[in-house]
Amino acid sequence: MWTHRSSAGRLAAGAAGTAAGCLALLLAGAGGAAAEIPNKHVKLGVLTDMSGFASDSTGRGSVVAAELAAEDFAKELPGVTIEVVHADHQNKPDIGAATTRRWLDQEHVDAILDVPFSSVALAVNEVTRNSKAMFIASGPGTTELTGAKCSANTVQWTYDTWALANGTARAVTEAGGRNWYFLTADYAFGHALERDASAVVTGMGGKVVGSVRHPPSASDFSSYLLQAQASGAQIIGLANAVGDTISSVKQATEFGITSSGQRLAALLMQLSDVAAVGLKDAQGLYLTEAFYWDLNPGTRAFADRFAARMEGRRPTGNQAGVYAGALHYLKAVKAANSTDATVVAAKMRELPTDDPLFGKGSVRVDGRAVHDMLFFEVKSPDESKGPWDFYKLVRTIPGDQAFRPLGEGGCPLVK
Repeated sequence: MWTHRSSAGRLAAGAAGTAAGCLALLLAGAGGAAAEIPNKHVKLGVLTDMSGFASDSTGRGSVVAAELAAEDFAKELPGVTIEVVHADHQNKPDIGAATTRRWLDQEHVDAILDVPFSSVALAVNEVTRNSKAMFIASGPGTTELTGAKCSANTVQWTYDTWALANGTARAVTEAGGRNWYFLTADYAFGHALERDASAVVTGMGGKVVGSVRHPPSASDFSSYLLQAQASGAQIIGLANAVGDTISSVKQATEFGITSSGQRLAALLMQLSDVAAVGLKDAQGLYLTEAFYWDLNPGTRAFADRFAARMEGRRPTGNQAGVYAGALHYLKAVKAANSTDATVVAAKMRELPTDDPLFGKGSVRVDGRAVHDMLFFEVKSPDESKGPWDFYKLVRTIPGDQAFRPLGEGGCPLVK
């Protein structure tokens, strides 16, 4: 049995200046297995984009996902309060780091979840390193979190640039799309997507005929798209994200690029992005995701619960990653009888992962959560049977093939 205990949102003090809300799930009764958990209290902090251009794919939906995980695991920790708080990092590394320090030093947060944007995630990664708190990164894509910057306290759950680029580039090239041109966001994340996808294309005998880089949050993609069109490439690889991907897909349709026979391959695109573009313009787009709400009975059941709290919206991969990562963390807390990251991190790597959204998998020593990835084609309006019915599954990429091999990342924890 559980009951909700909530408190009103408040304005946090200090440099972060971010709003934090709180949901507590309080279970009656005592439980011997939880006796070592300090104060019989576990506190999860969702550090996310509540107001910026990634708020649709993370934001409030990530908070809801964490709440659902807390509710689902509450019966496994009788007598323990599982509390969920959240804050907006405003897509700024300094605010993300300051919020993390305050949470750890003053508010005793045990695990930090989500954290979209790689620059913010890398800042949080350093604050939590050698602390007593876990960082479960479902939002960022940088492979540095499981590479040179890996930390024993960090688990990267949903995806990374290697998995996205490898999944899409490999599947499209195998299907005959052998000549590529890249439209790339001019910052580290975009560069990594282009680099990793290019390596796959050329390694499979394909050819990269050119690329062009655009500033982040660009509004006019006309000159970049015309260069891509003039290249004659079969595939235009979109090595960008969120608003830039949405705008480039819409404008590619306006210029008749896709109707002329060239195809678009999005190296990072989520359900919320497809919703923003619309099936009329997004149809035929190739993409790789870690999760899709309409995949099986387990994903559909979670999506229905999520939608009931999110005005009918279906969860994105990032939001699903918050749920699954939080659930695995709580399993490790129970097994370790502790919230101290020193022992919880070891348990997260020791225990196999298994949840209704990502299925069976594992957490490697470098912190990479290994699970299947999914290669999709976006449906046409005629193929869609209703709201949020956007994808048709082309292939499943097994977890042992989906992510960068353990020995190639340069993680100091790998011996």
